[in-house]
Amino acid sequence: MAKYSEKASEKVEESMHETKEGKLKSGSGKKVTSKKQAIAIGLSEARKEGAKVPKKKD
Repeated sequence: MAKYSEKASEKVEESMHETKEGKLKSGSGKKVTSKKQAIAIGLSEARKEGAKVPKKKD
């Protein structure tokens, strides 16, 4: 399994929390309801901040 940094884990946890509250939105502005999508958004944000996150699968 891939190793994620502490910062990446925090971002994913934060995005999951926002999803449960109904505050997380996707790029198109719609509410995120799927856990997988929330995790993907969290990892993407962590990647942008320079955290250690494995590359996206093609």
